[in-house]
Amino acid sequence: MSRIVRFEVGRFDYELVGEFKFFKTPARPSIVVRLTDENGVQGWGQSVPVETWTYETVETVETTLRHYLAPAILGAEPSDLAAIHQRMDRAIRPSFSVGQPVCKAAVDLACYDLWGKQTNRSVSEILGGARQKQVKLSWTIQSPTLAGAETQLALAKTRGYDSFNIKLGYPQTPEYDLQLVRTVCNFAPKGFHWADANTNYDVATALAMAPKLAEAGVKGLESPLPANLIRGYQSLKRQGALPILMDEGIVSPVEVAEFIALEMFDGIAMKVARCGGLWNASRIVSLLRENNLLTFASGLTDPDLSLAASVHLFAWAGLDTPAALNGPQYISAGGTTDPTFRAIGDLIRVPAASGLGITLDERAEKSMTLGAEAG
Repeated sequence: MSRIVRFEVGRFDYELVGEFKFFKTPARPSIVVRLTDENGVQGWGQSVPVETWTYETVETVETTLRHYLAPAILGAEPSDLAAIHQRMDRAIRPSFSVGQPVCKAAVDLACYDLWGKQTNRSVSEILGGARQKQVKLSWTIQSPTLAGAETQLALAKTRGYDSFNIKLGYPQTPEYDLQLVRTVCNFAPKGFHWADANTNYDVATALAMAPKLAEAGVKGLESPLPANLIRGYQSLKRQGALPILMDEGIVSPVEVAEFIALEMFDGIAMKVARCGGLWNASRIVSLLRENNLLTFASGLTDPDLSLAASVHLFAWAGLDTPAALNGPQYISAGGTTDPTFRAIGDLIRVPAASGLGITLDERAEKSMTLGAEAG
């Protein structure tokens, strides 16, 4: 198979609509990567850093791609994802887990896109075949006031959504969090809802809140604690009030296997962008299946390529719960510049074309500059 001979990098931002507490500017930043093989075939990938979610920033992602990862993967086969990740990990070493996984996801996605185009297969076909043709989405509810939450719920209903991912924790109080959850569950009693604390609770608060949240009607509690509070997660799982999901701290199959052995969770809210891309994400989903644990779907307000990668993964996984992929909610034009890849109501179809299956806006093309080139 043809090897990678050219690596290009560019910045491509997206206009945001509405307000989401994790974004401090009216734009959703991203860094795009374009790989070219010896035959001139090209594959695209995307990194979606948000410094309030992860330690990676758009600036660190761009410089790492240009100066460290670009030269490291020249000459590699895009289909050999194990070798690709080994090369990246030698260039940017892991610590407890994968180093700069949000950055490395751009290279991983570009390799899958290039591999798919080389073999005329979609990413979901490469993974093993999509079990469904579309993925159902949930709507994110995050508001410091109940009136604001009610406005968001009403908007979601007009867009065709009936299931919600509810943001809890700082600067909200636990008392308000419970009111917010009850408001959502009463608004859509037949929907599938889960709560996400984004690691904002301490152990005592999480243990006190879990039974109350279960009684209110949510189907899971995501990231109640920082990932390094291992005994706290074990206590929540033993309590058994409702399924405990991890998100932050889930980066590679290595710590997933360790956390499963330590009985820390009932499932994972998977994010392709957080775990270095599709290679790690697909292996984590397989680990969850093998251990009869839950797979929930989430993202980092993903646009375009990152969103498409998530849809391919969750279609292959046969996801049976709504996916908290809120790019279509918070990014203008439905989260993508490709008019053939859009959410219709709360459903988004799996791209059928080769690779990731979508085409970026020409602005992305104009942003590209050379990172490294063979010869």
